[in-house]
Amino acid sequence: MGIRLPSSLLPTAKQILKMQLGFFKKQSDVVPKGHVAVYVGDTQRKRFVVPVSYLNHPSFQQLLNRVQEEFGYHHPHGGLTIPCKEGTFIDLTSRLQHS
Repeated sequence: MGIRLPSSLLPTAKQILKMQLGFFKKQSDVVPKGHVAVYVGDTQRKRFVVPVSYLNHPSFQQLLNRVQEEFGYHHPHGGLTIPCKEGTFIDLTSRLQHS
C-alpha cells in the first residue's frame, strides 16, 4: 500500500536536472544572460563578466582585432582570452560603461 502524492508536488525531470547542475556549479561561474566571460592578463588571468553590447563598440573591437592579430583565437579557459594588462582592460570597459 503506497501513498499517492499529487503530481504538482513532485519535481519534474527538468527541475531535478536544474538542481543537480546548480549543485555542481559555483554561483561565481554563472554568466548572466546578455553577458560574456572575458579572461584578462598576460600570465595570471582574471575573469571579468561584461555585457555583450561591448563587443559591438569600436574601441572594444579594435582591442579584439589587435589580440586576434597577435595571439589568434585560442581560448583555453572556454571564454574570451585577452592577454593585455588588467588596468588597460578596466580603463576601456569603464569608458564604455559611461558612453
